[in-house]
Amino acid sequence: MPITALSAHFDGKRICLDEPFNLKPATRMIVTILPGQEANNEHESWSFLSSQKLEEAYGENEPEYSSDLLKEVNSEYEARRCNPYASTTG
Repeated sequence: MPITALSAHFDGKRICLDEPFNLKPATRMIVTILPGQEANNEHESWSFLSSQKLEEAYGENEPEYSSDLLKEVNSEYEARRCNPYASTTG
């Protein structure tokens, strides 16, 4: 069986899946508890978890790095079209 993410909730006695899914007895699982949030759908749960991890990864006083710090510019990189702060020269 491939790895699958399922939305669930704890009813006070059991962990209950929010949508039907066929599981065989003794199916192995990993349960992740999402702290401080009552998620009403899977998308919101994953968004909340990813934003928490991004907050952990980047500090509040994270410096802004300019393109001037690049040692070598990748001429095939096209992000300048989307980034209004990128230099149009060079």
